[in-house]
Amino acid sequence: MRFLHTSDWHLGRSFHRVALLDAQAAFLDHLVATVRERDVDAVLVAGDVYDRAVPPLAAVELFDRAIHRLAEEGVPTVMISGNHDSARRLGVGAGLIERAGIHLRTDPAGCGTPVLLSDAHGEVAFYGLPYLEPALVRDEFKTDKAGHEQVLGAAMERVRADLAARARGTRSVVLAHAFVAGGEPSDSERDITVGGVAAVPAGVFDGVDYVALGHLHGSQTLTDRVRYSGSPLAYSFSETTHRKSMWLVDLAADGAVAAERIDCPVPRPLARIRGRLDELLEDPALEPHEDAWVEATLTDPFRPDDAMARVAVRFPHTLSLVFEPDRAPEDPLASYARRLQGRTDQQIAEDFVAHVRGGSGPDERERTVLRGAFDDVRVESALTQDHAREGAAARGAGREGAR
Repeated sequence: MRFLHTSDWHLGRSFHRVALLDAQAAFLDHLVATVRERDVDAVLVAGDVYDRAVPPLAAVELFDRAIHRLAEEGVPTVMISGNHDSARRLGVGAGLIERAGIHLRTDPAGCGTPVLLSDAHGEVAFYGLPYLEPALVRDEFKTDKAGHEQVLGAAMERVRADLAARARGTRSVVLAHAFVAGGEPSDSERDITVGGVAAVPAGVFDGVDYVALGHLHGSQTLTDRVRYSGSPLAYSFSETTHRKSMWLVDLAADGAVAAERIDCPVPRPLARIRGRLDELLEDPALEPHEDAWVEATLTDPFRPDDAMARVAVRFPHTLSLVFEPDRAPEDPLASYARRLQGRTDQQIAEDFVAHVRGGSGPDERERTVLRGAFDDVRVESALTQDHAREGAAARGAGREGAR
């Protein structure tokens, strides 16, 4: 069976205030063309279909057109919700849509119930594991701890139990939205850390033939059977070196996996340039970046006048200007942000405790309290943002109705 593994569409997202809807539409055109030209048997979307819980109407319309086109091609599509999606919204009408071959898996309770597709060699069971927020699904999976490894492990136990009850030789594919150990993150993924831990071991997924992962935006091979497709477009300058692609996977009769990368359209290349302003404006080696979306980091000792306007003369698509003056670490003017660079919220909080205590850092009990507080704030913040967006959407709908 041949399937196309993709994820993290983030429909409705912009790039430094540049709208990407046209680029996302071009990607979906490319996906449908690939399905047609490469004789694809199924399409897998491993979460984060939308960029937020209440997506803009234009993003919903784009999604609607995409699933209609896939249905018209007669190619089954299996989708799961990611941490950016509203699982309940994405799953509305799932039972009806399924009749057209679009299988939405957004309910954690359904982890052990596969989408069954067949080829000349028999059945392939596709198990959809939507993003599992540990604090919200702990009761469903009856885990002792509310952690990513625990809830994913419990979900996979249901998968393995269902698979064991099926005919011998049934092949299996799992879709999951998670941070798996060994993966390389970027700046554009939302933090899903719980209890100080974000990553789960790849061994959680043992026992299946292929794992189609979503969440991390770089295409990555953790093992021959465990892969991230990455996002089809760059959503931060940390993705400048990414090769945006999808995985075209052939699953043989014995479960062997062969995978090929299919490149995605690039609306405009990205470039990160760094140096003093005069150097950036004169260096001939930077000529290839003059038509790129640019993040320019200025290292001048003091901020130059009209820096953005001057950079934009040579690099008209500059979207981000960063000021990091070259100064010795002991210089009192050295950036506070630089001193915090690469440190987690937990580490910063522990450093603060040590500072106010004259060097005595928190003990293990206090570290646990801090971790719990950060976890609660993260979950509450995500819920608050979703509610705020829902309210804004409702107010917008009300104004439309009043007109």
